[in-house]
Amino acid sequence: MFFKSATEKQLDEKINRIQNNFENNYKDAAQLNLKEFEAMLNDVKASGKLKEKRITHYEKKLSEYQNQMQKFTHKDQKCTW
Repeated sequence: MFFKSATEKQLDEKINRIQNNFENNYKDAAQLNLKEFEAMLNDVKASGKLKEKRITHYEKKLSEYQNQMQKFTHKDQKCTW
């Protein structure tokens, strides 16, 4: 059985928020959640609360979301009405 620490649960919750906002096309909220996730991950890395293997897992997720959201903004949206 796999138990997650409170830190991992917080990071996973932030990932879920990013994914939900991304899927629902809430661009500003998804970008904000991504920045919060990145800040949280940097704090966790600095404090040494997680093992390197788990940090690598979360860094991979961060990288994936950053690539997906490079041009995920309302600024590029064309007004059609």
